[in-house]
Amino acid sequence: MTDVVRLDAVSKVYGKGQSAVAALREVSASIGGGSFTAVMGPSGSGKSTFLHCAAGLDVPSSGSIRLGGTELANMSETQLTELRRQRVGFVFQAFNLVSSLTVAENITLPLRLAGAKADPAWLAEIVRRVGLTGRTERRPAQLSGGQQQRVAIARALVTRPEVVFGDEPTGALDTMTAREVLKLLREVVDSLGQTVVMVTHDPVAASYADSVLFLADGRIVDAMSAPSADKVAERMTRLGAWK
Repeated sequence: MTDVVRLDAVSKVYGKGQSAVAALREVSASIGGGSFTAVMGPSGSGKSTFLHCAAGLDVPSSGSIRLGGTELANMSETQLTELRRQRVGFVFQAFNLVSSLTVAENITLPLRLAGAKADPAWLAEIVRRVGLTGRTERRPAQLSGGQQQRVAIARALVTRPEVVFGDEPTGALDTMTAREVLKLLREVVDSLGQTVVMVTHDPVAASYADSVLFLADGRIVDAMSAPSADKVAERMTRLGAWK
């Protein structure tokens, strides 16, 4: 399995001097292509910083981050913006849809921003896969929360990205809707070969992944393959995430 994302000795420090806070401390990790990885840890463990650095949303203080064969650490903000637009997809807890645009227009927005046109066949395929057939002319306000997150997932897939990053993508959803979204993410990994990296606090959500990385105090302290919700919860309890 070829690495799609690789971090080598990545550190991220916010502030200077006595007020400096180390969010990541020499973190090394590799994410294989066509895999689903969950990232977990107690509050303040560095998991969101891990995602932001890996996705090119933030720049590390030191270390190397590679997306495919591209080193991100020394890129300018303009170069990172272009890379994110063309090679990375994002799904956040807040759906971040544009209320004045239709479903179809929201999905294809990254392509429009990049000056590219949608492939009609691919657009139809992802609309079908995310279960939005017949709803592409609706506005976000006409959709349920789960349907809005499906639009966000379709938007993340439309550019055929090398990796999709999810930051608590089910955090704003009820339990049943969250499971539908997690099944969808699992399906795009299994059927499309998509690579997904998801930050979550939910052991059930993590159980849909192939593997889990556990962070504490800015370091990767454990990893788990073939996770179950019970095993993840037990590991998180040992990390002091909850009692």
